[in-house]
Amino acid sequence: MQEYLKDGSIRNIIFQQGQFDCARETINNQYNPQNIYNMNPTQIHYDIADWAIAGNKINEVGECLWYLNPFRPNCSNTFPSNGSGTFHTRINEHCFYRPTSKYSQT
Repeated sequence: MQEYLKDGSIRNIIFQQGQFDCARETINNQYNPQNIYNMNPTQIHYDIADWAIAGNKINEVGECLWYLNPFRPNCSNTFPSNGSGTFHTRINEHCFYRPTSKYSQT
């Protein structure tokens, strides 16, 4: 894990094991059709990335550290599996989680 964080680049953080499912070609030994290698970004996608890198954020998300698309109608109460995040809000298909006191123990 540490080798990905040595230079702290966004690319290294994104491709760190377990960070973003879209950067993985397989999930649970099954092909992931929603991986970045199958996507064709347009200018709006680059604009959104630049906006986020500049430090902007969506107010509804607050101080959330995690998000995921559960591919089902409901969000879990906690995420990740160690319970260090608690459900905060859902925006469209994505569930957002903020850290709990358990997060400081991770």
